[in-house]
Amino acid sequence: MSRKNARDILYKLVFEFTFTKEVNERTREMLLLDATLTSDDKEYIVKCYQGIAENYDALCLTILKYTTGYASVDRLVKADLVAMLISAFELTYLPEIPQSVSINEAVELVKQYSTSKSGGFVNGVLASINKEVRGNG
Repeated sequence: MSRKNARDILYKLVFEFTFTKEVNERTREMLLLDATLTSDDKEYIVKCYQGIAENYDALCLTILKYTTGYASVDRLVKADLVAMLISAFELTYLPEIPQSVSINEAVELVKQYSTSKSGGFVNGVLASINKEVRGNG
């Protein structure tokens, strides 16, 4: 189908991870059964899910640098945090994904799963992360 669907599935996996701090192979395999996913989509999901799990602490520290007033990621709205984790991972470790696509998709995810104010907040944080890791904005 599209990367958008793959991101939505990844979002669900990372959301679960933020609570358990463990990769859930059973959930991953179940979600990868989605018939609309291409082999590229599945590869993207597995790569990102594993990468976010392995780099969770570093990604959280990067996000916290640009979230004024938050002493811990535990204080962020989970739906916002998850979208930022995905995009921060893409911006940092997947340079083949255009920064505008990564940031826009994160904003779309929070529009779907979070509060009405989340889009601007997430966009601002990710723009700052993008400037830091890719040197452009």
